[in-house]
Parts: sequence; structure tokens; C-alpha cells
Amino acid sequence: MKFLFIVQGEGRGHMTQAISFASLLRSQGHELCGVVLGKSKRRAIPEFFSREIKSKIHWIESPNFETDRAEKRILLGKTIWKNSLKFRTFLKSLHQIDVLVNHHKPDVILNFYDLLGGLYNGIYRPNVEFWAIGHQYLAFQADFSFAPSKGFAKELFLLNTKMTAWGASRLLALSFKPTQAQNSKIEVVPPLLRKELQLLTPSSGEFYLAYLVNPGYSTEIIKFAKSNPSFHIKAYWDKKGAPEIEQPLPNLSFHQVNDKKFLNDMATCKGLVCTAGFESVCEAAYFGKPVMMIPVAGQYEQACNALDAEKHQIAIEGKNFDFSFFEKHIQGFHQNPAFFQLWCEEWPEILEKITQANPKTAVSSEFVGSDQNPLSFSPLS
Repeated sequence: MKFLFIVQGEGRGHMTQAISFASLLRSQGHELCGVVLGKSKRRAIPEFFSREIKSKIHWIESPNFETDRAEKRILLGKTIWKNSLKFRTFLKSLHQIDVLVNHHKPDVILNFYDLLGGLYNGIYRPNVEFWAIGHQYLAFQADFSFAPSKGFAKELFLLNTKMTAWGASRLLALSFKPTQAQNSKIEVVPPLLRKELQLLTPSSGEFYLAYLVNPGYSTEIIKFAKSNPSFHIKAYWDKKGAPEIEQPLPNLSFHQVNDKKFLNDMATCKGLVCTAGFESVCEAAYFGKPVMMIPVAGQYEQACNALDAEKHQIAIEGKNFDFSFFEKHIQGFHQNPAFFQLWCEEWPEILEKITQANPKTAVSSEFVGSDQNPLSFSPLS
């Protein structure tokens, strides 16, 4: 089968998932004919993605979150307003996707939670199988635990998630632990982790590892490190224009996202403190490392991620980058990662099953609009 990827460029998680899935596809004789990567002006595309995806990348302008001036909190109102001003730009991006689909003629478009990917499939209705993959699709499970919501945060999260999967015939819901799918369109699948993890031997070093999706959180880490010189911290970010390594204090360094260095540091750190994404937390769980997650303020899906990780005893939730609180919590921490590793290693069998099935089924109205009104959505629950 021939696949075309559409990948959200916000953070590193979706990109590393795409790299892992591409490797899986090739191991079973499938082809990745191209990658559409959503980009924004405030983020640099990590070098490792261009190197490791091993397919031609087509950059397009796609919607991204807007932050406050400190580059910490997500501002939903500003995000909606700013992205609405780019309406014509995004129409052009949708046309670019259509040109690529008509050129490559893939069997499957696989969308890594990019909004334009879902809009393209819902509006253009290409004669191509459309799948969506991400941790967020667990929200369609009846037993999913939602974080407390302020205003319309939950409703906007669900609407955005449904739009990324508009017209999808298959939803691949990445999960910390195996669970029964509660809808025929959902396949609950393991995290997508790179093969390099299997080559590393974990140990407990003398430093804490940090990952921050928004660079504004660096002020918290600098403040803590200055007051606690006995704590050694290595932090990773994708701050545009920042040097490869920046060392504001003897016990603190900031590094541009680098796939190999990050995994090596993950294997040898004392524990991971990070914003509440999914991929880095799974990498830490694979090594049996303790984790503390700090949800990005104003980003509801991160609050749900932290709640889900706590429920599965993968991580604890923190309010800020307080490494001393984390150190007290992990005293006596012992975790056997064997069960998590076995779950992650089920991917080859799962991929073989879903690609052999490859149902050319009619689109379910549960996640998308009907054919009579393609812009309608089912009520949010």
C-alpha cells in the first residue's frame, strides 16, 4: 500500500510518531510517498525529522496555537482570531494537499492530528482511504476521563479532534495501556516509539531531564536552578533562533531538540519533567523512569493527557517545574517497564492486521457530517 502522511508540526510528538510509523510501514513492504508537514513562524522544524522520515517533505502553513507574551499560556480567543485571519492562506494549503494527493495517488492518507488534514478530507472528499492517528482519539471512548473544563475548553477540544478526523474510516487511538475499543471505527493501539529505544540500556544518572513545548517555561526552570544549585537539569526545546546549546547556569543547559541526544539523556536521567504531551512520557515509561507532567496553561488536551497518565500510573501531575517536589515524590520509586514494553512491541502485528483489512467502508456520521450536509457535525457529548 502507498501512504501519504499529514503531520502537525506543533511540538515533537507527532513528528516522532510519523518517523516510527514510516519505519513500520517499510518493514512490511509498504511505501511512504510523501509527507505534508504543518509549520508555523514561531517554531523551527527539528533537523532530525528531515533526516529520519526518509521521504520528501512538503511544508504548508497550518493553524497553530497562539501564546501570551511570555510564550507560556495558550490563548484560545487569540488562537481562533489569528487563525481566522489566515483563511485564504489555509485555503491555499488545502489546494496544495489536493495537488499532492492527485500526483501521488496514495491508497491511504494518514493524518497525525493536523486540522487541515481533516478539513481537506471533509471538504475535498478524495477517493482515498483516510485514517487519523493520535492519543486524542481516546476522547471518543465512553470511559475517557476528561479534565475539569473552564468555559468551552472541553467542547472546543472535542470539536477540533472531530475535525481532524473528518471522514476518517479508521481512528488509531494511541494509548498508555491496552483497552477495549468501544466503536468499530476505533482501534486502540500502543504508543509509536522508535526502534532506537531498544538499543539503549537505562541507568540512573545525576541529572533531571526536562522537555518544554513552549519556551516561556524556561523562566521557571532558570528560577528553580538558580535557587537550587545542587539540582542538575538538561532541558530540551525547539525555540526558534536559539543556539544548539545554551547554558545560563552551571547546573542548567537548554538544548535544541535532537532525537539521538534526547533519547540518550532519557535513558540515563533520574527522571523526566515535561509539559503534558504524550510521546516523551511514553519514552520515559519504556525505560521505567519517573515522570512529572505540567499541563500547558490554556491547553485543555494537555490537562486531559496528565489526568490519563496519572490514571494509568505512568506519571504525576505538577503545577510548575518544581524539581524538588518531584524528587520528594519519587523517593522509593520502582517501576517494572516490562508490561509497557510488551504493549509497545505489538505494533507489527497490529499494523499487519489493519493494512490487510483495509476496509473501503462508508464514512460514519458519528465523527463527521452526513453526505447531505458535509459541514455538519454530530452534537458534542
